[in-house]
Amino acid sequence: MDANKRQRYEKISIELTKLVGGRENIQGVAHCATRLRIVLNDNDLADLKAIEDVDLAKGVFVAGDQVQIIFGAGLVNDVYEVFAEHNHMKNMSLSDLKTVANQKMNPLQRIIKALSDVFVDIMPGILAAALLTGLSGVLGNIAFVQANDTLYGINRLINISSGAIFGFLPLAVAYSACKRFGGRPILGIVMGCIMLSDSLANAYAAAQGTVEVTTLHIFGFGVDLIGFQGGIIVALLMGFVTAKLDIFFEKKVPEVIRLLLSPLLTTLVGAVLLFTVIGPAGRGLSTGITNALVWMTQNLGVFGYAVFSGLQQLVVITGLHHIFGAIEAQLLADTGRNFLNPLMSVAIIAQGGAVLGYLVRHRKNVKTRELCIPSFVSVLFGITEPALFGINLRYRFPIIGGCIGGALGGIVVYLTNLAAVGFGTTVLPGIALADPAGNGYVNYIIAHGIAIVGGFIMTLVLGRFMDKVVDESADPGTVGGGRAEEAEESCKEAVRMPEEEFFFGYADGQMIAMEEVKDDTFASKVLGDGVAVIPETGKVYAPADGTIVSVFDTKHALCFASTYGTEVLIHIGVDTVNLQGKYFTTHVKDKDSVKKGQLLVEFDQEQIAKAGYDTVIPMIFTDLPEEKRLEKAQPGRVSAQTKTVTVRTAAGN
Repeated sequence: MDANKRQRYEKISIELTKLVGGRENIQGVAHCATRLRIVLNDNDLADLKAIEDVDLAKGVFVAGDQVQIIFGAGLVNDVYEVFAEHNHMKNMSLSDLKTVANQKMNPLQRIIKALSDVFVDIMPGILAAALLTGLSGVLGNIAFVQANDTLYGINRLINISSGAIFGFLPLAVAYSACKRFGGRPILGIVMGCIMLSDSLANAYAAAQGTVEVTTLHIFGFGVDLIGFQGGIIVALLMGFVTAKLDIFFEKKVPEVIRLLLSPLLTTLVGAVLLFTVIGPAGRGLSTGITNALVWMTQNLGVFGYAVFSGLQQLVVITGLHHIFGAIEAQLLADTGRNFLNPLMSVAIIAQGGAVLGYLVRHRKNVKTRELCIPSFVSVLFGITEPALFGINLRYRFPIIGGCIGGALGGIVVYLTNLAAVGFGTTVLPGIALADPAGNGYVNYIIAHGIAIVGGFIMTLVLGRFMDKVVDESADPGTVGGGRAEEAEESCKEAVRMPEEEFFFGYADGQMIAMEEVKDDTFASKVLGDGVAVIPETGKVYAPADGTIVSVFDTKHALCFASTYGTEVLIHIGVDTVNLQGKYFTTHVKDKDSVKKGQLLVEFDQEQIAKAGYDTVIPMIFTDLPEEKRLEKAQPGRVSAQTKTVTVRTAAGN
């Protein structure tokens, strides 16, 4: 990792740790593709509003009993690495975090979250199948493609590929579910193969009565040998059962015969349960879900569509929206048409319209433009998290405007009988999935146009009553909405503070200006202003009376807060994090109270230099309030008795 970036992430880690209630409030931390996920002992201790303003953070929310902070793909990996290291949780996996978070969920929440995880794992395959299906549908309606042997052949291969993926989707679901619930994934694959075996009558053919079905009699009960093509719900249940059987037999079978007997028993018992209990029950459940959704379209009509598309994005806030994948797959298997996909798609684009509405109201704000524009671009490709958590939920009225726009789009979906021939992608790429029957592509565009315009206009209308546009040129002290009260409280705090606070030499050696440190991050003061010392000995002392906020796992840096709350970061060397604690010895731990001149860290200066690292020690004031300023002593030799920095309040000028 680039040294400059690491220093920036260290500052983010320090600030985040403080804002979530301190290290003692953190139960676990992990990350997914875009979000840093933290499980806290007490979520109420986290200052979510302040976290929204943390450097590089695009939004924050609580879902699944996790505080989830959006940093974006790629960036979140680096932020996690430093944050987890800072909080001594470096090797915690997302699975470990889910286990910790699940302990705080009720049973229903655990079930729904687990189902979501199953479909997240296989979503790349579902997306591939959906896009191939849409592409095949588009090409199949072009006369030139049908008349050209090569293009026709390519389209046939595309059609075969998409059909194969959807045809074996129950196998993929059984595999993912078995893996998610702690079983060996290969046994989930085995169970999926049994469900789709050629020895069974094809489920679709059996439903149409075009194939003879063999019936076995086991314990007096008739068991029909019918396959489970399209049996997504059955596959979910079998993945769970297979995992639990695998765990059970692995514990109970003696080790000497475990390798042979455990998978045999898991497969045998699972197969019996599949055909006698879980298969029939799963078929009944899937039929009930499909019938309920079809009933909604036939009986609730436009109202049912509008409610679904209006509220669908609220489900995304919980992080449980992936469960719709199972329902969509079952709809396609049972009816051949997926009306949920366009409903979810118009719900998504409507939130993009809300983002544009908010952007128009705050177009003079540079930070708003930087946040809104990329968020809207993400919406165009079906990703709403940056828009939802970075803007719409954060400012409240845009989410309402977006929901109304989604409902309007849902009405158009109903009136035009719009549906999809696949699932897994929405908005711009999703047009490829639209059922072309009845001018489907044109209706898809119209529905999305109504939704985005509706979200945009409703956000502007609601903003007139629920939003106050801040004049960027105004004095921050005159802005309403609580700023005056905050300023007053800050002034009160300042009165209780001394006019000047002294920080002494924290190492024996030659003090230099921060600009002279041979590292761009320190020299450019990205982390804050301060001073640096070229050490003569391998010892670091407390620069004032105060408390150790945190000691990095790698021992090369620590955070210190003075008695009056002024925070500093003391960083021993440049890029010395790469030493992973080698040559460093700490004499304090988190929360220790220390006195000025007390020994904090010892380090082998000679060995660190031999390893090729600069041993300069910057002391950075990372979070200095606006009413305070630094007065730095002249460069020269310093010791624990030398005043290096004086912190003065504005009143002390």
